[in-house]
Amino acid sequence: MKPIVAIVGRPNVGKSTLFNRLVGRRKAIVDDMPGVTRDRNYAEVDQFDVPFILIDTGGFEPATDDRLLQQMREQSQLAMEEADVILFVMDGRSGLTPADTEVVEMLRRVDKPVFYLVNKVDGDRQEAGVGEFYALGVDNLFAVSAEHNRGVGDLVDAVVAALPKSPAGATDEEITRIAVVGRPNVGKSSLVNRLLGFERVVANPVPGTTRDSIDTYFTCNRKRYKLIDTAGIRRKGKVSLKIEKYSVVDALRSIERADVVLIVLNAEEGVTEQDARIAGYAYEAGRGCIFVVNKWDTLEKDNSTIGKFVDTIRTEFKYLPFAPILFVSAKSGQRTGKIMAEVENVMAQYTKRVTTSELNRVVSAAVEAHHPPLSQGRRVKFYFATQVGTKPPTFVLFTNHPDGIHFSYERYLANKVREAFGFTGSPLRLLFRGRER
Repeated sequence: MKPIVAIVGRPNVGKSTLFNRLVGRRKAIVDDMPGVTRDRNYAEVDQFDVPFILIDTGGFEPATDDRLLQQMREQSQLAMEEADVILFVMDGRSGLTPADTEVVEMLRRVDKPVFYLVNKVDGDRQEAGVGEFYALGVDNLFAVSAEHNRGVGDLVDAVVAALPKSPAGATDEEITRIAVVGRPNVGKSSLVNRLLGFERVVANPVPGTTRDSIDTYFTCNRKRYKLIDTAGIRRKGKVSLKIEKYSVVDALRSIERADVVLIVLNAEEGVTEQDARIAGYAYEAGRGCIFVVNKWDTLEKDNSTIGKFVDTIRTEFKYLPFAPILFVSAKSGQRTGKIMAEVENVMAQYTKRVTTSELNRVVSAAVEAHHPPLSQGRRVKFYFATQVGTKPPTFVLFTNHPDGIHFSYERYLANKVREAFGFTGSPLRLLFRGRER
């Protein structure tokens, strides 16, 4: 696994701005409001000589009675434990604070490289104020401006030199990427924590606690996974805060970089219109899909409860009839053990290839049983079919009239292919092309 660098510091000292600068793109949510970043946020940095994984954290307050701030502090401590190198960021504009001094004293006892950054040093006037930070008596003190890229190059050189060599291991192509998506407060973070076996992300009953997409690498049954916990996706009319708008975009990007998407529904509230929108994003992106109905333990049930809920899901998500449905409780752990097994099943189907001869046999039988409608008075003929890709399984069918295939007949052929070969949990793509002369 690549070495890990963690960015820690008090709220609003510019950690997320530095994170985006090092990553080379705007991944973390940045806002002038203190405490915008609440969870550990991971990104892979590969633009320097040594690739590494960078962690952005919520603000680190040494002593506080606020529960959310306490959780943010715990996340920062976990990040420091995971990291090979620590970047402690202080605010050059507000000057050295007692909280900074307290954290520095704690970091002196850490047996790993620590770099102390005085951020927001945008010019010579701010440079003059850096002197008070030398009173800390620490090595590796850097005056930088993450926003204006001042002093960042020297910092990167020092950090890269301090990184341990990364052992040979699985590449991201060998890792199954799982995105956990859903409306706010359906229990996504609690589900992530249950799957991992420890409190990886801040789980709080207040909707919208998770704002960034959070990545975690882990191993299950000797296989490597990346688990992505996303911010809850709200309807556009409900997204009033600027930072929540960023979160929606980040969650949609998380779907784009996943292989399998866990669409989390709230059993207490049933299926909503927004659930359908979220599932639609995953389907349109061509990702493997699994419905996870959370909080199932809170319902009063009889022999027909599961059947009715399944019927509702199949009715509301007609475009996802192939997606498995699991009923779980992240809080109690009920049936959560089945999730990873189902992910592995879906991934196997998502990457499946079928032989050309078998595919053509199935397509020919389907066409013979039900001929396609005429197109502009012409009979549509199919000549040959072949699979051209996976993730999702993609097929090209050569025909004399590619533009004359009605979507209903395309759906008919896809269903026949699915009946013959499975592809549970995975969408299929059928492409129609004219035969080259």
